[in-house]
Amino acid sequence: MIKALAIFSKDFRSYFSSIIAYIIIAIFLVISGYFFFSLVGFFSLLSMQATQQPMYEGGLNLTETILTPLFMNVSVTMLFMIPILTMRSFAEEKKAGTTELLFTYPVSDAAVVAGKYCAVVGVFMVMLVPILLYPVLISIVGGQIEYVTFFVGILGLVLMGMSFISLGVFVSSLTENQIISVTVSFGMLLLFWIVGWSASFAPKGLAPYLTNISIIEHYKNFAQGLIDTQDILFYTLFIIFFLFFTLRVLESRNWRG
Repeated sequence: MIKALAIFSKDFRSYFSSIIAYIIIAIFLVISGYFFFSLVGFFSLLSMQATQQPMYEGGLNLTETILTPLFMNVSVTMLFMIPILTMRSFAEEKKAGTTELLFTYPVSDAAVVAGKYCAVVGVFMVMLVPILLYPVLISIVGGQIEYVTFFVGILGLVLMGMSFISLGVFVSSLTENQIISVTVSFGMLLLFWIVGWSASFAPKGLAPYLTNISIIEHYKNFAQGLIDTQDILFYTLFIIFFLFFTLRVLESRNWRG
């Protein structure tokens, strides 16, 4: 545990010792901020129209108009940003030739995987922190936010982000080329994202399976403020699956040796 924390600390600090983490976080916040202010502006416009047409006032729902679209758009942004965060997890050390040096220390493969994975998760959490200010901004413009819905949506983003990271770390462990790591990670995540689209025209027996392995299908409930244990289980198993195979990749160096 202590050794995993040491690796976490080293990797976490290394992210912020370079400009890459700051650029990724800045781009993420600019894009998510744009989505947020656009949706708030759209909601304000609808509210003004509702005051002129009282019959529509009861149809305005802040969750459906702002929160759900916001969370879905932020999840798309994560799809692009997280592979860039994970690309350096193992690939950078392999290219620099420091991977073998790392394993000469008395540290287990599991501690290495846990430390590096948690370091990326830590950076991701820092990236999400400013979003917690959105309820305050909504209240400033006179909106009454549903805090349960908001924090359930955030929980879903955390679980989805951790899933993205587990896959990205796995791919990074396979190569020393960071560009390949980004490209393959994004491609695999995109496949898990769009696979559910085929359910509408897939054979009847196959359709449920395509929906069940779609990473975005399991987020839709969170975006609406609903918690389903099946969705939590999916993300948990997704994380465990790719971390397990990352560990197998590291252990394979002993077979090659």
